[in-house]
Amino acid sequence: MALLDVKDLKTYFRTDDGIVKAVDGVSFSVEKGQTLGIVGESGSGKSVTCLTIMGLNPKKNTISSGEARFKDEDLLHMSPRRLRQIRGNDIAMIFQDPMTSLNPVHKIGDQLAEAVLLHQDVTKKQAKTQALELLKAVGIPRAERRLGDYPHQFSGGMRQRVMIAMALVNDPDVLIADEPTTALDVTTQAQILTLMNNLQKDFDSAIIIITHDLGVVAETADDVVVMYAAEVVEQGSVDSIFRRPHMPYTWGLLGSLPRLDTDLERLVQIKGQPPSLLNPPQGCRFHPRCPYVMDICKKEDPPLKPVTDDPAHLAACHLDEETKDREAQKLIEGTLAAAS
Repeated sequence: MALLDVKDLKTYFRTDDGIVKAVDGVSFSVEKGQTLGIVGESGSGKSVTCLTIMGLNPKKNTISSGEARFKDEDLLHMSPRRLRQIRGNDIAMIFQDPMTSLNPVHKIGDQLAEAVLLHQDVTKKQAKTQALELLKAVGIPRAERRLGDYPHQFSGGMRQRVMIAMALVNDPDVLIADEPTTALDVTTQAQILTLMNNLQKDFDSAIIIITHDLGVVAETADDVVVMYAAEVVEQGSVDSIFRRPHMPYTWGLLGSLPRLDTDLERLVQIKGQPPSLLNPPQGCRFHPRCPYVMDICKKEDPPLKPVTDDPAHLAACHLDEETKDREAQKLIEGTLAAAS
């Protein structure tokens, strides 16, 4: 049974220019101990999806519908008080920029201890002890001394480790990481991803990683949701998506993935720009950028349906199965040839 089950999630924002359809009918699920990667370009709706689940969108101009069931409770329709109890305790989030998420005028130890005191019936001394143990767990050197430091005294990678510690402070069942490796150098990225994998084994949490980097997904995730222009266009296991991608947008993402063993000339560019979510194109939202576009693509939005022989792999595309299999095979063969 899924720990978190999201069905037909929609999030619209009222603006002076009209209604922005930031998330438009997204469904996915994640089980305990599993990692789900949500991937797509900036503005595809990845972060808004998770902010909606967490109840962190501005109430004044947000319209949300659908379901986000956590342990058989619907997060979208529960009381604010109950949601506050779950948020940070049962479901925690690592935000994209740790410098803006940490309070610059409070010591790291105080901020971690506050997160413990908010959800647990412990003394301040016990909270500080727990904060220290978590700093050690995420690999902060000289953790006892660093408890008294301020956020600006940490490097970017160390601040990200502090944010992971803060998210794990109450042993959450679901951990949402929004671009956890953005703005970090390659070595630090690898360290952070390894840390998250190791901590997941220790805490047995479900993890949702929001990223634009398919390399991060390949390294960490069990399942993948590919989003484009507020919709899910493909989803399935990592193995299935990488070995048999069935949607032209996914082909473009895979083709544009840099590799150390390929020439830069081999990278494929997805031409054009994502559409405006104020007025998305009729039919398939990817059709203005798709090299395989047909007349039906401009008129009808393709349903998300199972790929032949793999009911767990879903794709939204009007191309016939033979063409999708052929093009996917060409992409994989090109990658293998480049690597040889």
